Amino acid sequence: MNKFGLLCGALLLSGASTVFGQGAKNIVINEVLTNNTASIQDEFGAREAWIELENTSFTTYNIRGMYLTTDRHVLDAKMSVPDRIKRMSVIPSGDERTSLGGRQHIVFFSNSNPAQGKLHLSLKVPMSEPVWIALYNGNAVELIDSVTVPALNADQSYARQDGKWSIKSAQNVTPGTENFIKTDETKDAKLKREDPHGFGITLLAMGIVFTCLAVLFIFFSLFGILMRHMETAKKVVNAQPIKPITKTVEVTHDLAHATGNILQDGLKTKGIDREVYMAVIGMALKQYEDDVHDVESGVITIKQKSSSPWNDEFHQMTQFHQ
Repeated sequence: MNKFGLLCGALLLSGASTVFGQGAKNIVINEVLTNNTASIQDEFGAREAWIELENTSFTTYNIRGMYLTTDRHVLDAKMSVPDRIKRMSVIPSGDERTSLGGRQHIVFFSNSNPAQGKLHLSLKVPMSEPVWIALYNGNAVELIDSVTVPALNADQSYARQDGKWSIKSAQNVTPGTENFIKTDETKDAKLKREDPHGFGITLLAMGIVFTCLAVLFIFFSLFGILMRHMETAKKVVNAQPIKPITKTVEVTHDLAHATGNILQDGLKTKGIDREVYMAVIGMALKQYEDDVHDVESGVITIKQKSSSPWNDEFHQMTQFHQ
């Protein structure tokens, strides 16, 4: 039983080490700038040489505990691990930026003081001389990646593109992003390079479609509300009680207009007789009252001038008294 448990434990450890080893091999040196006079600054405003690492896979891997070195003596296979570590700069833990997602990049400042921040390394990088830079796994024995950087002019970088290295001019340096050397890139090629699997364009297309649907929904909702209010307004206008009022307003307007004309004529003739004026007002009021009752649909006006014997109880009961 103990032997079986030990065997299972050994298999698990070997499998885990293989998985971690495969993850570490996806981390590569991507771009190096040794003479920084106008490139990026650190958080203190200083311009220092920098080294960019890239996670070439599509899974996240934490590079804390890995090592960077410029000392070729570590290539000696007989060198002990403690001696190797003395000649290397460790990537510290405690910073979430060291957890590199798929296709992500990270920039470390060299010739610096680690006390200034997690991305500052004491790694010695000469300014205008060729330099060998190597990336080692956390055991300080397994070489993950290395590159020999030629002597560079100010603000030039040495960058990887499609597995090949070349010198990039100052205006084409790309710290923290994917390298690109060609300057005549088409929009389609750029889109394919930046979004090789089409996830970005898919999300963009879906966003546009859903936005258009939302706009159409809002438009037709408001249009429906407007049409309902217009239909209600038409019903109110066409309702029967409104007609007399409308007609009354029209009659009143006509009478006022006629009266105004008569008064204006009187002013032009320098006066108008009082009897004529009163007669005009009286006729207008009479016509107004008659027209209002004429246009009131469904209104019955009953006027009783005198009492009639037909509803007198005595006359109704005459036959019984006889």
